[in-house]
Amino acid sequence: MRVTKIGVTNGLFARHAVLRAELQEQYPDSVFRDEVASPTEDEVIALLSDRDGAIIGMEPVTERVLSALPNLKVIGKMGIGCDTLDFDALRKHGILFGYTPGTNRLAVAELTLSYMIAGLRWVMPLNIAMRNGERPRMRLGKGLTGRTVGIHGCGNVGKEVVRLLKPFNCEILVHDIADYPEFYRENGVKPVSFDELIEWSEVLTLHVPKTAATIGLYDAAVLARLRPDCVLVNTCRGGIVDEDALYERLSTNKLAAACFDVFAIEPAVNDKLINLPNMLSSPHIGAATDEARISMGMAAIEGLSVHELVREGQTF
Repeated sequence: MRVTKIGVTNGLFARHAVLRAELQEQYPDSVFRDEVASPTEDEVIALLSDRDGAIIGMEPVTERVLSALPNLKVIGKMGIGCDTLDFDALRKHGILFGYTPGTNRLAVAELTLSYMIAGLRWVMPLNIAMRNGERPRMRLGKGLTGRTVGIHGCGNVGKEVVRLLKPFNCEILVHDIADYPEFYRENGVKPVSFDELIEWSEVLTLHVPKTAATIGLYDAAVLARLRPDCVLVNTCRGGIVDEDALYERLSTNKLAAACFDVFAIEPAVNDKLINLPNMLSSPHIGAATDEARISMGMAAIEGLSVHELVREGQTF
């Protein structure tokens, strides 16, 4: 099947000159939505009304949207998050879905590593104190080398974090619903239970998808079981950690630090949490490198040529 009329609803793709030129070279009849803010369902429908192919990011792809787009045959996905896609509706309408997992894994893993070091070395509270003119003196932190690092989720990003941690000689604990025994053996990783992960980790980094099973998983009871000197890192999805419970732990110094790139509401509005000195945050920049953007965009273009229904890399 060959599609020819492509609509790009994702502004990050549309604004990238390399990706835009590559798509137009392969598909001259392409239209773009340049706004970075995610479009509404009505805006998606309007842009794709006469299109037989689409490139999307985190735009809503619902039953209502697909019912209004009878010409649409294939969707290429930019990025890895599939939270806004209705896969039952894709199946119902026979729409092909081109998806390549892990295209941003290095960018997210690098940010994760930088967060670990920043959290352990009190970078955020010391930076705030210096900006406030408090003239702080030295504060004793901890090195990443030799720490016990827990990784919740050992998929593409989790495995990349393991690789980047090798020079630091950490004891790496992993908990995942899937088993990767060969990877664990080759990289000296210790698979553990969820209870062991949260109780033993000096640094705990989250790399799980946002599903019914993970939303709110890190609630007050779970956070209370973390070591008080633990650094909690979240570069996967917002809503997995209860932000009110996290605020309570950080504000009472029952948790050393938290470093979050994702929040339940984005752009983040939880100012009381964000403004804590031991809370380092960023506005979902995990995949925001030029290299990752090109990798994700090229994968989305390649996804327009799929010939089978695919969900997260698996035929269904």
